[in-house]
Amino acid sequence: MLIEDSYKEIVLSTQGLYKSKGSKFIAHAYHVITEEEVKRYLEDLRKTYYDARHHCYAYVLHPDKSEYRINDDGEPSGSAGRPIYGQIQSFDLTNILIVVIRYFGGTKLGIPGLIEAYRESAKEAIQTNKIQELFVQDVYLVHFQYPDMNIVMRILKDEDIKPMDQDFGIDCKLHFSVRKRESERVFEKFNLIHTLSIKYVKTI
Repeated sequence: MLIEDSYKEIVLSTQGLYKSKGSKFIAHAYHVITEEEVKRYLEDLRKTYYDARHHCYAYVLHPDKSEYRINDDGEPSGSAGRPIYGQIQSFDLTNILIVVIRYFGGTKLGIPGLIEAYRESAKEAIQTNKIQELFVQDVYLVHFQYPDMNIVMRILKDEDIKPMDQDFGIDCKLHFSVRKRESERVFEKFNLIHTLSIKYVKTI
């Protein structure tokens, strides 16, 4: 069974701009991995754009996209945060925050106009960014004796795995990470060698 273990993130902090009937929509896209980072960016933007009427945003966190939030910040329900979030979904991204700051131009845009403005400004912030694909990794710890050094290193080489760290003291031990989809197979390779021990540590 194939495991869905890849995900996409933006790399840079970028902006998008959309203007309509005097209103200006300034989008900021950030790579984030925690709610604390989200809060810091929001606070900074509120200080920078203290005179703006709305700071609408959406964010998604974690490789499985399990945590997200949408905020209209006073705009009609579904007209701001939702279209921003829609662009994040459209590009299949996670670990991302997009904030769109609106300066009101004096003319109401209506719900369709707002949806378009928030969508297009968010889209531009993403399109001017760089997107990278990453893989969920399982980390293991291997304990072994010197006579098994060659076979351990041969498995790592055959699997194109580089040790994360290694300690060749009285006993030998090293950590390595492997793509989750390949994790069980690589684990079994080591597990067949009865003179060493392998232990799952964490998923990153």
